[in-house]
Amino acid sequence: MTYSNNIITIEVSKHGAELVSLKKNGREYLWTGDAQYWNRHAPILFPVVGKPYNNELHVDGKTYPMKQHGFARDSEFEDLGNGRLRMRESDLSASYPYRLELEVQYRIVGCKVEVIWTVENLDTKEAYFQIGAHPGFLLPDYNPDNLINGYVRFYNKNDELIAPAITHNLDNGNRVKRDSKTLLLKETPLMPNTFIHDALILEQSQVAKVELWNRSCEPVLSVCCPQAEAFGIWAPHKEGCPFVCIEPWCGICDPVGFTGDISTRQYIHSLAPREKYTFTYTIGIY
Repeated sequence: MTYSNNIITIEVSKHGAELVSLKKNGREYLWTGDAQYWNRHAPILFPVVGKPYNNELHVDGKTYPMKQHGFARDSEFEDLGNGRLRMRESDLSASYPYRLELEVQYRIVGCKVEVIWTVENLDTKEAYFQIGAHPGFLLPDYNPDNLINGYVRFYNKNDELIAPAITHNLDNGNRVKRDSKTLLLKETPLMPNTFIHDALILEQSQVAKVELWNRSCEPVLSVCCPQAEAFGIWAPHKEGCPFVCIEPWCGICDPVGFTGDISTRQYIHSLAPREKYTFTYTIGIY
């Protein structure tokens, strides 16, 4: 499915309701999905963000298998037209004990793409979930011979440039407490060793917007999500990797050793029956 306003053109797949192309004036900005590095483009993370410890969720004394980032990214969505898609799961009792509906909407406004996700609880009991985005973007002037292939800058909800702190590393996809490290204030360089220890995890609602800059320190695009409780910055640690993911999350992976009930997971969200939750982020091309 293709949508355009003659400046911005996007393509969306019914598989995972995933954004698979984002062009401005014919230039591609979204990662191509080359399986040599990462076979996705911008998956939806739902009903969990990151990896549950041991790939398990614990709900009311029962254990349910749940893979990293959940199942929405591998589900087929119904095309509702006008950039709207819907996933309806009526019985997921084997892997997830709640009946939730997820509706996805893409809107092009000027040089921005607004992404709007609405979760509705169709169950008769309170339901728990997390949700997040995982878009990957081509580094604007990538050259494998360069030590630095771009920068990221971080802004808070007041649109102030900040130096966010990193308080956890990842160990096999789960968080491990570390001594706090502050990133560079003006820009954090994207280098071959930036993701040697997996993603940079920016927790505690520190960040509301992340900008991608080129090697000449010129802004290329931004990902804005003031409601994000965390942001992940990630690329596979592979030689020649030409993209970076900028990921706003309402949720986060479990810490190592966590076996508590789903209701006690950090950044967990809940809905009463028939209640709705909306998650919105914006990709702006400069």
